[in-house]
Amino acid sequence: MSPLSAIFDFFLTLNSQDGLWLLTVAADLSITLLLYRLFGKMGLYAIVILNIMLSNLQGPKLTIIFGMETSLGVILYSGIYFATDLLGEKYGKRESERAVLLGFVTSIVTVTMIYISLLFLPSQTAHAQEVHDAMVTLFNFTPLFVFGSLLVYLITQSFDVWLFHYIKEKTQGKHLWLRNNASTITSQALDTLLYAVIVWSPVVGLTKAIQLALAKYVIKVVIAIIDTIFIYWARSWDLSKKDWNDTASKNFYSSDKPDSKT
Repeated sequence: MSPLSAIFDFFLTLNSQDGLWLLTVAADLSITLLLYRLFGKMGLYAIVILNIMLSNLQGPKLTIIFGMETSLGVILYSGIYFATDLLGEKYGKRESERAVLLGFVTSIVTVTMIYISLLFLPSQTAHAQEVHDAMVTLFNFTPLFVFGSLLVYLITQSFDVWLFHYIKEKTQGKHLWLRNNASTITSQALDTLLYAVIVWSPVVGLTKAIQLALAKYVIKVVIAIIDTIFIYWARSWDLSKKDWNDTASKNFYSSDKPDSKT
């Protein structure tokens, strides 16, 4: 049997949920590469911000993947690790740290503005109340759920960046597969544990939270292994022409200043 036939037979054995999950993972990683290809490191910043906001929206939705109940947000959330690892590999530790902080700050701003929007009463126009109620259902989570998840994100993503570059330094830049997987899988274990205890256990109970955490972690590990192929591919790209800096502001500040005596 040819490799192509084996892959085709594998997809035939999947149900619609599992197949959709694999397509979503592939789409997320492909979109990350596309934005990186088009916009350089700015595309990776955009992915971090986009994925953290979307994963927060999808996080409360529970679904069944490969027979395990898990949060839908785990797919896009795992993609953040791929983006920050690629940023760190190509541009250094500080760029990864900046991306993590950008994701955190934009999430805080988004959540705050959404909460403020919920304070406004709906008008008497048809369906206005229905739209308002739908927004309340979708966005009016407990502060612990929202800010707890953001705190876990900041801690574990920062740890991932540190561990990635620690391994890179110890291996003298060799074995990309090792630092990519070791940093992601370790930090994802920390993320899953903290998220289960801080965010999910007050909502669904500790036992249920642990069950969800175990399923999430298995899926996260699978995604980490899959994205190794993508990071090797992207590392070879020369996108120096995409990472340009406009010199207008530099020229402005370096131009002749007005004479202070006049």
